[in-house]
Amino acid sequence: MTDQIQRFLFDNTNVRGEIVTLERAYAEVLERHDYPPVVNRLLGELLAAVALLTDMVKLDGTLSIEVRGQGTLALLMAESNPGGELRAIARLAEDRPIPGDDTGFRELLGQGQIMITIDPTEGHRYQGVVALDRDSLASCLEDYFTQSEQLPTRLWLTADGARAGGLLLQRLPDESMNRDADAWERTQQLAATLKSDELLGLEPLEVLRRLYHEETVRVFDPRALHFGCTCSRERIASTLLTLGEQELREVLAEQGSIDTQCHFCHTRYHFPAAEIEALLASPDGSPPTLH
Repeated sequence: MTDQIQRFLFDNTNVRGEIVTLERAYAEVLERHDYPPVVNRLLGELLAAVALLTDMVKLDGTLSIEVRGQGTLALLMAESNPGGELRAIARLAEDRPIPGDDTGFRELLGQGQIMITIDPTEGHRYQGVVALDRDSLASCLEDYFTQSEQLPTRLWLTADGARAGGLLLQRLPDESMNRDADAWERTQQLAATLKSDELLGLEPLEVLRRLYHEETVRVFDPRALHFGCTCSRERIASTLLTLGEQELREVLAEQGSIDTQCHFCHTRYHFPAAEIEALLASPDGSPPTLH
């Protein structure tokens, strides 16, 4: 039941959808950090959202959602890839009090923006931006689809600190396949009756039966999801290079080597002085193969 995403569509219409449930992958993200409960819940919503969007665009690469705010919560970020790997982090503002359980979305983040980055294995990187001017993560992401993709899209996201879930509906632009003029409005209205405890507690097929037992729904095989970090010595080395030669040499002069860790999975990386010198000497500015 848990940690899977399932695509579905309504026959003879141009409406498609996805439903995602997360438990173990969500738990593994939270086990690596100590966030307040309200942040844990929002991070669960973001994990569900990034899984839904990655599956929707059928990407060969990575998709990330980065939420940056000026409130108590400074950063939320989640990343996914077609292999079903999910990872996420949050960062609280250092000069703000710890948020309470009843802190709302707008109060938690304040003004800011959401950046959705699609980074294909081959081809050009794409980034879309939408403002944080709605009362929920789902509503902000709906605005992104309206503004950037021109595809009517509805999202329902929920999490309780132990489980996370999401439901997405989208109307495709091809009207030639649509023989039901009311399908889009009807499927949205039915989805709006779904309660959070149902999305978190029922199996995906049971949710679809509960909502659409009078519709003709074609359901595809579910795809498994899991926590996975894409960090590596090469990727961390590339990040170190962005600090600049002067800063790297100052750290080496003080410490003799550089030690860092991945923010997502907390894997530690040790770079002796010789490896840093090799990085700085790389003729094209890219890191050599490291061991």
